[in-house]
Amino acid sequence: MTNIPIESISIDGEKPHHQPPGNWKEYFSFSIDHKVIGIQYLVTSFLFFLIGGMFAMVIRGELITPESDLIDRTVYNGMFTMHGTIMLFLWTFPSLVGLANYLVPLMIGARDMAFPRLNAVAFWMVPVVGILLMGSFLVPGGPAQAGWWSYPPVSLQNPTGNLINGQVIWLLAVAISGVSSIMGAVNFVTTIVKMRAPGMGFFKMPLFVWAVFSAQIIQLFGLPALTAGAVMLLLDLTVGTGFFDPSKGGNPVMFQHYFWFYSHPAVYVIILPIFGIFSEIFPVYSRKPLFGYKVVAISSMLIAVVSGIVWVHHMYVSGTPSWMRLIFMLTTMFVSVPTGIKVFAWVATIWGGKLRLDTPMLFALGGLVMFVFAGITGIMLSSVPVDVHVNNTYFVVGHFHYVLYGTVTMGLYAAIYHWFPKMTGRMYLEGWGKLHFWLAFIGTNLNFLPMHPLGLQGMLRRVSSYAPEYAFWNIIASIGGFLLGMSTLPFIFNMVISWMQGEKAPNNPWRAIGLEWLVSSPPPVENFEEIPIILSEPYGYGKSEPLTANLESHA
Repeated sequence: MTNIPIESISIDGEKPHHQPPGNWKEYFSFSIDHKVIGIQYLVTSFLFFLIGGMFAMVIRGELITPESDLIDRTVYNGMFTMHGTIMLFLWTFPSLVGLANYLVPLMIGARDMAFPRLNAVAFWMVPVVGILLMGSFLVPGGPAQAGWWSYPPVSLQNPTGNLINGQVIWLLAVAISGVSSIMGAVNFVTTIVKMRAPGMGFFKMPLFVWAVFSAQIIQLFGLPALTAGAVMLLLDLTVGTGFFDPSKGGNPVMFQHYFWFYSHPAVYVIILPIFGIFSEIFPVYSRKPLFGYKVVAISSMLIAVVSGIVWVHHMYVSGTPSWMRLIFMLTTMFVSVPTGIKVFAWVATIWGGKLRLDTPMLFALGGLVMFVFAGITGIMLSSVPVDVHVNNTYFVVGHFHYVLYGTVTMGLYAAIYHWFPKMTGRMYLEGWGKLHFWLAFIGTNLNFLPMHPLGLQGMLRRVSSYAPEYAFWNIIASIGGFLLGMSTLPFIFNMVISWMQGEKAPNNPWRAIGLEWLVSSPPPVENFEEIPIILSEPYGYGKSEPLTANLESHA
């Protein structure tokens, strides 16, 4: 088959044409190159990850002793709220959007995203969100103190009496973040539907693209509910409406419905791309085709559908009727079915493979192990009797962090190491990567595993002081937290030194299969000289047919 040259024109009507990033200044510009924007997202979000991590270490420093003796309780509440807000809205969401920005056009054979300028605008909203949140420490009364969920009536309290306060700034920042996410969702869905290379049907897309597609569909359907709730809460705070104020006839529980209708599916917005990363990495480092490709792809969409009917499991103790508890207990348990399909497919892929335990594979395996543990505790929490017993305790915190750090952050590290040679044209230092993995893996388990017995014993979350009988497990958790903070140091050293003066990377150092590995490292400005024609499914290790009609000679 011969290839027919195809011009790639973005959906907004202009053919993408970018200047190659000649120096570091390019990453501070309003670039419309999806690769530059992807790295802008990743670096910016990691800087906020460090800030959120420092807040976490202060919190663990406070909790290492039963007494509240390190920082003022008001400061503690502000740091507690900002830690969760930063880690969610400025680390996990932007970092995954950045990774998807870089990879999706390369993986589907496109020259850029469908709306390059919208893509750039969406990114530059992220620093604005960060500046607002950090600036809220300077307003009278300090930052928001009602937690990252901002439940009323606590979030409606305004001890300073000022119209501009930390909670109002928090709501504005979250609203801007939501607009940025909606822009990104429109861009990703349009790009994946309309800009795939010739021959790439939906069941020839890489599973990372499937995962991003499913996650962004959730964004489009779920974000309006959170936005509506945030706007109504903002009106309650600023103009005196009574949507959620019980003293004015409002219903504070309604905010929980608005919030969790999006915010539980948002967990799948975060975790689905990580599942896609696992599906890309395990075949490469096992040298085997991915087991059950089509079933794994369909399971991503099934998770996206079921995620919209599970949110009330966060509200079992909020006056929820028994019949509603039963329905949402069953739907929450059901979401484990498509998730379990993925886990079995990954294990079947690894089983009997020629494993290569490089740093990306170690992080992916570590993330998978901790996800299985998080899944077990998640099934426990879906059960009404168990959830009622441990509600509002550290058991929930431990489960949540095994998902968000043990799985999501470990998966992100796996992706960064795996695609680092493609992004930079340099190889990272393997020894430093493995040191980073072991510090992070041990620190994660030391930090978050003790929270489960603490929760079963009844220790409440969101406190700065506690009964002395909880001290032992809190000391272990704090030591783990400090180790986890230290684990980022070899990562930073590795990334900076390797990017500046690392060994030159070949186009395909892992001998992987995928369009992104068939172009130079880093990729050329327009990604492909000629748009490829796709001939086969991905993950064809050991199969004889070529991936594309015009690029297979470069593999």
